Amino acid sequence: MQQAKRNGIRAALLSALVLGTTPILGKVAYASGMNPYSLTAVRTLIAAGALWLFYLSIKKNRKFIYIYPAGILISAAAGALNGLSSLLYYNGLTLIDAGVGQMLYSLYPLFVVIIRRLDGQRVSNWTKVRLVMALTAVVLIVSPKGGNIDWLGAALMLGAGLTYAMHLAVSQRVLYEMPAPTVALYVLTSMTVVVCTAYVLHGPSAIPLTGLPPTLMLAGITVASRLLMFLGVKQLGSVQTALLGVTEILVTLILSIIILNEQMVARQWIGAAILISSLLLILFEPGMGISFPHSKKKEPDFSEKPSF
Repeated sequence: MQQAKRNGIRAALLSALVLGTTPILGKVAYASGMNPYSLTAVRTLIAAGALWLFYLSIKKNRKFIYIYPAGILISAAAGALNGLSSLLYYNGLTLIDAGVGQMLYSLYPLFVVIIRRLDGQRVSNWTKVRLVMALTAVVLIVSPKGGNIDWLGAALMLGAGLTYAMHLAVSQRVLYEMPAPTVALYVLTSMTVVVCTAYVLHGPSAIPLTGLPPTLMLAGITVASRLLMFLGVKQLGSVQTALLGVTEILVTLILSIIILNEQMVARQWIGAAILISSLLLILFEPGMGISFPHSKKKEPDFSEKPSF
């Protein structure tokens, strides 16, 4: 059980590190002439097509195509939420800096905890401590130099975080019964339907060749991150996976400074330090095999038990 949790941590953390590059690539794609609707449609369609081809072309992977009817419905709901989140995210990214936008979006762990609480789940004390630290860090990081924030862009990013949190919570339901690769396939397929429908309704536009390289990179990241993220949700649950996902902020900030020439002020570095500390505290989560000296017993963790 402990090994499974550690594998889940690795998968969720790697997924977060990969996803931290998405706003940078999004900005590069916009500079190359892509718009939010064409970007989300092309990258998701390519990602879903590549995943289907991967499963169908290799015999041992075909078992992951099987899913029971209720699983399809739940995966479709999760994919629709993820598709909506993607549309909100990439539209918000046109209005706000990559670093600031990613930090606002990264409030989704708070939304996950609220959703799980509404669902009757208990959250461990260490998770609560880490959540408070992570949110404190986000408050410090979120204000850019000069304090000017585009409120429409901020609202879109917060909406993206909320719908992404809902998608995580819904996904955990079907992951109790189905393997992560199967859930990733059908969630991504449903997501593709949503974003492609939005692309058609918005009005198809020409796709510049110069915008294809970053879009193709985003498609590859979409496949890899979804597989890793659902493995993390299966082993850790949506709350722990969401908290590890806050590391996307650090990746985005570093790349935004190097590639986009965005700047960080002192309070943002303080927030980054608090954020790293909150992530290190996962070592003391119940069930991870590490505890403080003189602790008599481990606190039972009820946060990831299913409720029906």
